[in-house]
Amino acid sequence: MKYSPKDEQRLMTEIWDPAIADDPYAFVMFAFPWGKPGTPLEKFTNPRTWQCEYLQEMADHIKDQKAAEARGEKPKVWRHSTVSGRGPGKSALVAMRTLWFQSTRLGGTTIITANTELQLKSRTFAEVTKWHTMAINSHWFDTTVLSLKPVAWFEKLLKDQLKIDTGYYYAQGQLWSEENPDAFAGAHNMAGIQVVFDEASGIPKPIWNVTEGFFTEPVVHRYWDVFSNGRRNSGPFYDCFNDDAAFWRKKQIDSRTVEGTDTDNFNRMIEQYGADSDTVRVEVLGMFPKQGDRQFISNQLVVDAQQRELQPDPGAPLIMGIDIARFGGDETVFRWRQGRDGRSIPPFRLKDRDNMVVANAAAEWIDRTNPDAVNIDAGNGTGVIDRLKEMGYRVNEVWFGSTKGVDREWANKRTEMYAEVRNWLPGGCLTAGDNRLFRDLTAAEYDFFGKAKDQVMLESKESMRGRGLPSPDDGDAFALTFAVKVARRDNMTSRFRRRARQVDGLDYNLFG
Repeated sequence: MKYSPKDEQRLMTEIWDPAIADDPYAFVMFAFPWGKPGTPLEKFTNPRTWQCEYLQEMADHIKDQKAAEARGEKPKVWRHSTVSGRGPGKSALVAMRTLWFQSTRLGGTTIITANTELQLKSRTFAEVTKWHTMAINSHWFDTTVLSLKPVAWFEKLLKDQLKIDTGYYYAQGQLWSEENPDAFAGAHNMAGIQVVFDEASGIPKPIWNVTEGFFTEPVVHRYWDVFSNGRRNSGPFYDCFNDDAAFWRKKQIDSRTVEGTDTDNFNRMIEQYGADSDTVRVEVLGMFPKQGDRQFISNQLVVDAQQRELQPDPGAPLIMGIDIARFGGDETVFRWRQGRDGRSIPPFRLKDRDNMVVANAAAEWIDRTNPDAVNIDAGNGTGVIDRLKEMGYRVNEVWFGSTKGVDREWANKRTEMYAEVRNWLPGGCLTAGDNRLFRDLTAAEYDFFGKAKDQVMLESKESMRGRGLPSPDDGDAFALTFAVKVARRDNMTSRFRRRARQVDGLDYNLFG
């Protein structure tokens, strides 16, 4: 369709009117041919219900931030995270959002990324291209496989007549590299910027960290949207609904509730796999799995242990685990377990303290709690271990990478200890709301090791940090309470307990 200069001026006036420009839902209803015969939308009168709600929520946000700016306050960034089942129309919403932003935030930048290049090119940005062809102002922009930019005449008009800088005026599909996250860094744009993560559960933490830098200019129009199925129950997308929930608007979509989806297929999946199966939770209900594909300890095991009523067992041995950290972001953590009780004695933490301070603190806590065994990570803890022995304390050196005495099923001592934790959890008790321990126990993944790939190896601390997860200091400290087998207190003579509490080859429950 060709527009005369008069028609073009009328179209621009309508689109740039605040009633449409500041209301994404109004723009979407105006710009696309809803119900028009011969178009892909001839059978649709409006977007899907959840999409309408989303767009209207954005309009409310814009109104609130403009009011805040008028009061002299800094406007807030729109941060929205959506977890959903299969096929609710996430990519269509991204496309509508992109056309609204680029049409109304003149000079603004949209960055869209996804978990894979195939996803970005063939799905997410392909949807942008499809909706661009239907837009009433499609002639303002040109598209390529991974970009939407103003056409030459429109760009010249913005520069010459409206004095708008078009240097960063585009929507772009941008790939990321975990090895080089800084390459993802983008422009700081006073005209406005929006970033969209599609399949966000697979995007690692370093990319999220870099993205924070997009929003440093205190302007109204700053938007960060992340969409995904809940395929992993660790990582930054999962944290949007858990540890970082206070910083994000959140939406969970059950695909059965979305108009136009194949509910018969979803019901078949429920019948085939079970309503509470991880397949149904992820693909249909828009929930996170109880246990990820490579997750070593499931969320549900830890949640159950945090909610279980404690039955004290004073005859069980009290075991103390100490995970030693060097200087930096990690922490030295002391944790205790007595039989099935991992709850009664709270953890103790130290940060940025040298070996002598840690050793003195350990000695104080050993005297205070009187444990039957003290197990210390020898990797970073040799200095602490030596000092405690010099002070007359009996402690156990535990080498996480050691294979000595480790069952053939496990690749090293650390994996074996976490396997013992996993076996303990169905009857164990942990502190409700202990988010650090929950995260550390459930975040670690595993792989198969050895020439025959017949051994299980727990993910290393370095690998977890590479995924943007903090060092599992609390998890390792708790796992250390399973490093040695210790006899029950009520089956040891007082004379024996004074001399040595550790008994090689015996577990506390063998005497129960």
